[in-house]
Amino acid sequence: MRTIFPALGRQAAEATRRTQTFAGDSRIYGQGEEGAAWRLVRGTVRLDAVAPGGDRKFASLAIAGDILGCETLLFGVYAFAATALTDCELSPWPEGSRAPSQESLLASLAQTQRRTAELVALRGGQAINRVLGLIRLLAEGDGRVILPMRQEIAEITDLRFETISRIIKQLERSGILVPARVPGVHATRAFHYAGQARGENPEMTTGTEVPAGCLG
Repeated sequence: MRTIFPALGRQAAEATRRTQTFAGDSRIYGQGEEGAAWRLVRGTVRLDAVAPGGDRKFASLAIAGDILGCETLLFGVYAFAATALTDCELSPWPEGSRAPSQESLLASLAQTQRRTAELVALRGGQAINRVLGLIRLLAEGDGRVILPMRQEIAEITDLRFETISRIIKQLERSGILVPARVPGVHATRAFHYAGQARGENPEMTTGTEVPAGCLG
């Protein structure tokens, strides 16, 4: 029976049926490589479009619960390059060896559309609101949030590195971000998000730099 998964070879096919873990800032897969789809169990993944010259441009973001590489079910190769922004765990999707159901594919499409809308919102409007939007997106149920590196945040939100550093310090002073200790995570990236409990002050946007224009 014909399978919709690419012919990866026996050893590679066996690997795709096992859960995979990746350290933060490590490569997961490259654009144009053969592979299969994955569910992101934990962590944050950056997706980039790679130009022929090798230049990378931010394309999307995946967080826990999202499906990565769904396009391989149609084309057999990845449309983007994927990099782990934090420690990540990926499990094969769909679960088991069966082909994805129509319901699963539709749910994945709807999830992708929601994520796209969220990312569009992160790249427009007041600078501090973009950063807060990303923090809320990445925060876990208990409020813990592992932030990407400052430069990654700048590229995701279409802001300058200096602006990101200033905003995060401002959020720390206000008590919205509380430094946390997480084993294996640099102290400048691990926080407890207390914004919902404290109530975010809209006046915090006053005096925060708003860059002129943003990428489409």
